[in-house]
Amino acid sequence: MASNEGFLTDEQREMMKVASENAVNHSTSQKPHSSLLSEHMHKPSAATTGGGKAYGGSNAVKHRRSHAGKSVRAKKDGCGGKGTWGKLIDIDADYQIDRNDPNYDSGEEPFELVGATVSDPLDDYKKAVASIIEEYFSTGDVDVAAADLVELGSSEYHPYFIKRLVSVSMDRHDKEKEMASVLLSSLYADVIDPNHIRDGFVLLLESADDFVVDIPDAVNVLALFLARAVVDDILPPAFLPRASKALPASSKGYQVVQTAEKSYLSAAHHAELVERRWGGMTRTSVEEVKKKIADILKEYMETGDAYEACRCIRELGVSFFHHEVVKRALITGMESDTAEPLVLNLLKEAASENLISSSQMVKGFSRLRESLDDLALDIPLAKTKFDLIVPKAVSGGWLDASFSDPSGESGRQQMEDEKLKRFKEEVVTIIHEYFNSDDIPELIRSLEDLGAPEYNPIFLKKLVTLALDRKNREKEMASVLLSSLHIEMFTTEDVADGFVMLLESAEDTALDILDASNELALFLARAVIDDVLAPFSLEEISNRLIPNSSGTETVKMARSLIFARHAGERLLRCWGGGTGWAVEDAKDKILNLLEEYESSGLVSEACKCIHELGMPFFNHEVVKKALVMAMEKKKDKMVFELLQESFGEGLITINQMTKGFTRVKDGLEDLALDIPNAKEKFSDYVEHAKKNGWVSSSFVTSSLTEDAKLG
Repeated sequence: MASNEGFLTDEQREMMKVASENAVNHSTSQKPHSSLLSEHMHKPSAATTGGGKAYGGSNAVKHRRSHAGKSVRAKKDGCGGKGTWGKLIDIDADYQIDRNDPNYDSGEEPFELVGATVSDPLDDYKKAVASIIEEYFSTGDVDVAAADLVELGSSEYHPYFIKRLVSVSMDRHDKEKEMASVLLSSLYADVIDPNHIRDGFVLLLESADDFVVDIPDAVNVLALFLARAVVDDILPPAFLPRASKALPASSKGYQVVQTAEKSYLSAAHHAELVERRWGGMTRTSVEEVKKKIADILKEYMETGDAYEACRCIRELGVSFFHHEVVKRALITGMESDTAEPLVLNLLKEAASENLISSSQMVKGFSRLRESLDDLALDIPLAKTKFDLIVPKAVSGGWLDASFSDPSGESGRQQMEDEKLKRFKEEVVTIIHEYFNSDDIPELIRSLEDLGAPEYNPIFLKKLVTLALDRKNREKEMASVLLSSLHIEMFTTEDVADGFVMLLESAEDTALDILDASNELALFLARAVIDDVLAPFSLEEISNRLIPNSSGTETVKMARSLIFARHAGERLLRCWGGGTGWAVEDAKDKILNLLEEYESSGLVSEACKCIHELGMPFFNHEVVKKALVMAMEKKKDKMVFELLQESFGEGLITINQMTKGFTRVKDGLEDLALDIPNAKEKFSDYVEHAKKNGWVSSSFVTSSLTEDAKLG
């Protein structure tokens, strides 16, 4: 050993080898927490033998020799004893981080999870639009407000923007109210979808009761906003009666609609009065703008200076109203063959200078296309000329090619096909929402908003087809909905046409739904039981189908179901009556409440029972049975009191009231067998109903009166 002083001894080499192995073990198993490391180091190791070599490679030796040749016991965790080097990476299980240590590293601090608040996107949107609105009221810059709203995105929340804009301006001066109306007109269609405009005003009407608490004249101010929206063509006039129908008669929202309709929109020269109500401080009136546009076009026709005309249009400062420039320019071009080239040149120049945007150009053409029928009274060839101008505009690159060209019959058919396609897409969404919500009034409102009664049979086909592929709950809901639609919207012809369409495609339906024929027969039979179709309607439907087809077999099956024993009860419960109502049960309940009312004379209790029936779409039966009771038992005064109270509380709508009177009118021939003066009495009842506004003044009874006199 003496001759090898400059080199490590065998024992030292062994110790270095063990230390290296320990280092490798630590480097491969090191964890961020010392407790995990400590756990790893406490694993049992194999006993060492012969020369102190460790078996398994990863376990530290238990015995080492000191330089003095004494055998010493290694410390726990392999750190060595006195005079040994310890571990290569020495970690104490009780080690504490000292922030005053010069070698302190903040990265060694244990991780700490910090909870974060999840924000609501709608709340974030409301905060953002509040800033946009305040900035707009400060600057009056419509274009900046529109750009900010587009940049913000979240178009599904636009109704809340409208509510916020109007509600903030309601508590400010007339200047801000006028600015709010101007901004709504500017954003209409280009930035905010018309449906979102409507939904925003619905939110405002629903919140009217809350507004009154802070703003005493909230009803009047909101009525002005509503009237202004109608005058500015951002809300259709039909919105008002629909809103009145949907809102409770006792609500402030209902008062708002009534005030707008009767105080503002019914007055003479109402458009001008409404537009100037807040002083028109931020813009000239619509009529003044139209007059200026007409003057600009007249001057242009005389001079032919497109540059000067574009400058005048720009100075108007109504970029959101440029569609009116397009519309009036096109009309001017149609009035004279010599004027057409000038008009096309002006519109091309305005488009190339980005003076008139693509959306405003399309809107102008669309507005003109919608009024072609009226325009044809003054310009007989208006449609033909319009059809010739459109391709020129598209080929010139200043009218979007997506604009539908209604040239000729094929073009009109293409437009009709597009309309039908959109209708089908929208009704699928409406039906799915109904299956989820079971909200019949909301579905009826949505269907009315589509404004396509000619497609009612297609809706029926789509409703039943979707229900066929679902559970009994949805089938029952579909039958209930058909009864409601027949009362409120659909004619018997609509229903019959819809079933004909269903039966014509029955064979195709059966490819996807094995028992489609049986299910369709149940739907058809149920429609008869629910008084949606008359029994003889089945024969008419069958005659319109191909003989011996799957459809005619389904009609035969439906007929056999109807004439079977206890058919009514069985068909009413054919799908378990999951969410629906049984007609016979409902009629019995109505009869019972009327008999109880006759005995007690308590109008409030009778109204409560009508409300608890929970079938507003079937209240016409209450009217019918009440009128028959008045005839039979001479309880006119009592029945009138009940109907007046029900109508006043909004329990029975004018539609349901009219439907009830119509049902009585249709059955007068049979009633006259038991009540000889039934027709005279009914005529008196109708006059009383008209006087009190229960039914429309157009309700016809003249023929009844003549029949009564002849009798």
